[in-house]
Amino acid sequence: MIGSDFMSSATDDSMELEAFRQRRQLELQQQLEQQAKQQAAAEIESHSQAQEQQALDQAMKTILTSDARSRLTNISLVDTDKANLLKRQLVTLHEQQKISIPVNDEQLKRILTSLSKSRRDASIRRI
Repeated sequence: MIGSDFMSSATDDSMELEAFRQRRQLELQQQLEQQAKQQAAAEIESHSQAQEQQALDQAMKTILTSDARSRLTNISLVDTDKANLLKRQLVTLHEQQKISIPVNDEQLKRILTSLSKSRRDASIRRI
């Protein structure tokens, strides 16, 4: 009697252990799949950003003179976000035909000044 109870208990433990192993394996597999999806999404996003940056850089070759491109490169070294914002603004102005091509250094300075001024005006002030 005691032996059969022991065998029954051992079998139950073995079944529980096997069920636990299967659940754990399933959890690990799901984690790996989730990580793979996240990595793929990050790679797609990175590739998309690289393509957008490449398109902006190519557009700058058309829109700007060499002096203006040099100034934009200097801005990019100091503040990449500002440079990217300026590039997008230049593309938008070009698409709307609000600027004449090629934009020289003086025109770029004026656009940059107006862009900086509009950003300062939009800041939140405490009273």
